[in-house]
Amino acid sequence: MASSVMPSDSYKYMTGFGNEFTSEALPNALPKGQNTPQVCPYGLYAEQLSGSAFTAPRETNKRSWFYRIRPSVVHKPFKRIEQGYLTNKFTDWYPNPNQLRWLPFSLPGPDDRKDFVQGLCTVCGAGEPCSRNGLAVHMYLCNASMHNKAFYNSDGDFLIG
Repeated sequence: MASSVMPSDSYKYMTGFGNEFTSEALPNALPKGQNTPQVCPYGLYAEQLSGSAFTAPRETNKRSWFYRIRPSVVHKPFKRIEQGYLTNKFTDWYPNPNQLRWLPFSLPGPDDRKDFVQGLCTVCGAGEPCSRNGLAVHMYLCNASMHNKAFYNSDGDFLIG
């Protein structure tokens, strides 16, 4: 008779192997043993997001399955939010190799509510998005929640400290 080497604990662990994991917001929301069932639990819609070229071998495919309340095709179009202090146009200025200093950013007043996106300020950068090469350094300062807004970063290398 085998005995457990791990004491019983109250933690719930993510299942998965080979760096593939599952998580669910509601119990039994994920279908068991299949990816695209004809009828998903809770009336959800199954969608796959692929991060691999269609010519990649199956074992190297990077993908995510989403089970959504609405299909992505019925979402309204995204709208651009004008942001005065966020930029990616680093070719508008000549490079300056000198040491620079700047004053701290102004804190918003009690009536000047700034969420995360409104509070992003570009400090420096190089490159440009069309060449898919470069970097940017931003600072942020916020004092309000992003009510009914979402921030999307398609770069994937957005480190928030």
